[in-house]
Amino acid sequence: MVKVVFVNSNGERREIAAEPGMTVMETAVKNGIDQIVGECGGACACATCHVYVAPEWLDKLPAASPMESDMLDFAVDPRPNSRLSCQITLTDALDGLVIVTPERQG
Repeated sequence: MVKVVFVNSNGERREIAAEPGMTVMETAVKNGIDQIVGECGGACACATCHVYVAPEWLDKLPAASPMESDMLDFAVDPRPNSRLSCQITLTDALDGLVIVTPERQG
């Protein structure tokens, strides 16, 4: 199991155990993290799974694909640490990953 820590815009933390191979979006939706919507179901075709990756984890993730970077243009309040959670696949190396959810999705 891979632990993912979700922090909402109010600073409330929720730790969830997920199976390696799941995406952060799948983990969030399955476990009722309301701030991550995922309207396109993980097809990288919307920005409703937009999240902020804690800075200490950014270098541990693969770079965003050009398609993901383009979709982030549609996110509300994108930042340098913005990612689409449907594009982050969980691995054992990401155990403890900290994800901050935005106040609202687009």
